[in-house]
Amino acid sequence: MLLLAHPLGNTFFRAASRAFYSAGWLQELDSCICWDPDSILARFLPASVAIQLGRRTFYDVPLSLQHSHHWRELGRLLSSSLSLFWLQRHEHGPLSIDAVFYSFDRHVASRLSSQKGLQAIYAYEDAALSSFQAAERLGLRRIYDLPIGYWQAGQRIFQEESELQPEWACTLTGLKDSTAKLARKDQELQLADLVVVPSEFVRSTLQDYKINAKPVVVVPFGSPPPLTASPHTPTSGPLRVIYVGSLGQRKGLSYALEAVQSLGSQVSLTLIGRVTPPECRPLLAALRRHRWIDSLPHHQVLEQMRQHDVLVLPSLFEGYALVISEALSQGLPVITTPNSGASVTIRNGVEGFIVPIRDSLAIAECLQQLADNRSQLIEMREACLRRAAELSWSVYEQGLISAVGNLLSQPV
Repeated sequence: MLLLAHPLGNTFFRAASRAFYSAGWLQELDSCICWDPDSILARFLPASVAIQLGRRTFYDVPLSLQHSHHWRELGRLLSSSLSLFWLQRHEHGPLSIDAVFYSFDRHVASRLSSQKGLQAIYAYEDAALSSFQAAERLGLRRIYDLPIGYWQAGQRIFQEESELQPEWACTLTGLKDSTAKLARKDQELQLADLVVVPSEFVRSTLQDYKINAKPVVVVPFGSPPPLTASPHTPTSGPLRVIYVGSLGQRKGLSYALEAVQSLGSQVSLTLIGRVTPPECRPLLAALRRHRWIDSLPHHQVLEQMRQHDVLVLPSLFEGYALVISEALSQGLPVITTPNSGASVTIRNGVEGFIVPIRDSLAIAECLQQLADNRSQLIEMREACLRRAAELSWSVYEQGLISAVGNLLSQPV
């Protein structure tokens, strides 16, 4: 039996909860907010609040197994709605994402000793140190999910990028991480009995820095159910390009903008993502030049994907960008990089293109190829739907069950 803990309860955490519950291993699910849409409180909330909290509902796990630690996270959400961003100041704000994660981690740690029959804890980067320390004292197995590349690789890339593209450096928030925060990541890794990563890229960053002491298993994230037929592809007019994600240089955004600008009226660009302080002058100029949507509900993001021809995501540093799998499910080809983690998903020239990082010319050449050859674009759309069907979330769940089952079957 295991305890599964993540502060925010995102898509891959939900899949993990389904996997472990279906396997009969889930003793407790811990998250900051485990929302019950049938509660009395839910009847009196404004619709916008109910929708936001509804994203923290875990339908596949009985409420009796769910445990919340919600006050600090509720404060963070409220401070965002009131634009009190000083409360979320990086690492030091009382309602920063770091404060939420560390408080949640300590809370999970405090619960472990009361869990009877518990064998293991499954926790995630930046929210595992206290709980892993407590688990070690109790003789519990510790499974660490690292959804992004190793921090030293990230720091190297960010530092290089701040010199190559200084006007975009303010968007590289990873450069602000303190020595203490980075050391905490290493402590978490050292305490793990098993490390689960979503891509070969993440595993390679661990190997590059000789982090080889623990078993590392690659379990790629899944894809939503694909459309039954690919969307209509216009045979003429500008190639409709879309970018979805955080509007910063970790995603290689400046290189996407350079590629689009070089092709002029042959392409149009839609950007979906929020601008976070501090202001970045070239980014703000791009948002005035192109179609920009600050935020959309998830189903409307998928709708936008169906109305475009290609997703561009030239990431510099990721784990595995979930937006890529979502694009495949909507029949949307992808232009991305090996550092997005998508090499296991996107086959070059089939569902899209894999280009080197920092190569706006390569991106432009791929866009030009699709703009000139709409029949190839149609073939790619159909290939995307087939690939999404092959890489469902159920495949991810089976991969988790296999990896964790192997660990739990070994003698302590």
